[in-house]
Order: sequence, then C-alpha cells, then structure tokens
Amino acid sequence: MTPTLLSALLGVCGMFGWGLYDFLGGVLSKRMGSFVPLFWSQAVGAVSIGVVAWAAGAMAGVPTRSLLLVPLAAGLYCGGYLFFFAGFQKGDVSVVAAAMNLWAVVTMVVAFLFMGQRLSTSQTAGAFTIIVGAMLASVDWGRLRRQGFHVSLGVRETLLGACFFGLYWNVSEVISEDVGWLRTTLLVKVGVVLVLLALSVLMRRRLRPDGVQARTALTLVAMGGVEVCAVAAVNYGIAIGDAILVTPIASALSVVTIALAVVVLRDRVSAPQAVGMAMAVGGIVATAL
Repeated sequence: MTPTLLSALLGVCGMFGWGLYDFLGGVLSKRMGSFVPLFWSQAVGAVSIGVVAWAAGAMAGVPTRSLLLVPLAAGLYCGGYLFFFAGFQKGDVSVVAAAMNLWAVVTMVVAFLFMGQRLSTSQTAGAFTIIVGAMLASVDWGRLRRQGFHVSLGVRETLLGACFFGLYWNVSEVISEDVGWLRTTLLVKVGVVLVLLALSVLMRRRLRPDGVQARTALTLVAMGGVEVCAVAAVNYGIAIGDAILVTPIASALSVVTIALAVVVLRDRVSAPQAVGMAMAVGGIVATAL
C-alpha cells in the first residue's frame, strides 16, 4: 500500500471517529452542557493513549522543539472545540456545522504557503470537492428556505474555532515528524486535559456532572475512545504523508454525523444534503488516486 493511499485511509478513520464523537457530544451537550462532556471525553482519551504509549515503550525521548510546541498545540485544540461549541450554543446548528468545515481550508493554505506541501491536480479537485460537499451536507436547507440565511449568531465563534483547528494540524504535523504519531497524540491529549482543568478553575466551571447514569458514563468513555483513535489516525497519516492531503478527508466528519442522525434519530436528508454527501465520498476517492 502506497503512503498516499494509507494517508487517505487514515483520514477516513479520522472522519468516522470525529463524526461519531460530534454526534455523541451533541446528544450529551443538550443535557449536560458542552464543557463537561468535552473534559471527560478528553480525559478518557488521554488515559487510553497513555496506556498504549506505556505498553509500546514510547514515553520518553521528546526533543525540546516538540516540548515547546505541545502547549501551543493543546491550546489550539481546546480553543477550536470551545469556540465550536460556543457557536452551537448561540447559532443555527446546520450553519455552524457547515462553517466549521473551513478548518481544512486553513490547514491546506498554511501547509501550501509555509510548509511547501503540494497536491496533484486530481487531489486538489478532490480535496475541495470534499469541503464543498461537507458544507452542502451540513446545511438544513428546508429551514433556510423558511427562515432565510443569517450570518449572525454563532458564526463568528465558529470561524474562530475553524482557524484554531486549522492551525493545530500544522503544528501537530511538525510534532509528529519529530516524535511520531503515538507520542504526539499522548502529549497533546495530556496538554488538552491540563488546559481544560485550568479553564475550569478560571471560569469556575464544575467538572463533576450530577446524577450520571451508567449509560451516560459509557457514552463518555466511548466518546473518549473514538476521538483519541481519530486523532491518532490523523497524526499517523500526517506523519507518513502530508496534512494538505489528510485533513480535507477528515473534515468530512459532518457527513458521518448526519448519517448517524438519519439512522439513529430518524432525521431526514434533503436532496442538496444527499448531493453533498455523495460529493464528499467522491472527493475522498479522488484524493487517493
């Protein structure tokens, strides 16, 4: 298997992992708010990847450059998710989800301008087809026809989150090239948990949820597991390939979230959304060629 094809497949793993994570996170956020599910799922992910790293003997030997970049990466990742959830709380969910897909554009532009990464013509077309398709799939077109399109509540926060996420993956790629995907995932996850702990103190946010049922606890564990697998897969993908190829594939996560909503919650998919999902799948195929 060529590095290009393997990188594309790892991007697909990231897409499915984050799509499931966002779906579960959206369900829990309606009952618990966004901060608590984010913290505990990230903590589960940190513990999980820590066990794997310990078993693999990948706990030591981190260069100074990577140690200096880890706090930056953790801050960017936390900022991305916190702004993303802030957008969900304030604005229309469909518009916010569509705007968040722009994080892949930020990653690709930075990789192109500052890291010298390039794509073939078919890969470039495929990458932008994924992004456009994901946006089409994310928008509730029936609601937009009834209420009109308003670039207002939540959009500013979401665009800031997209910038944070886009920059994060370029920083993560540098760390992955230094220390490998496993230690990168571990270091960033631990950093994310520490940043969220610090924010909980500064913002006086409670981290202990009240009256957690067994199903909710299992959902938090599942969220942490699938999300850390998604991050590890994309870190591995950008370690052996390029962020400019892997991240647009992973950015199609909204397609997975919508598909789960259709299957589990019986949501309906409009014709433009179906076209968008088909475009995203076609774009993924094109990037691997």
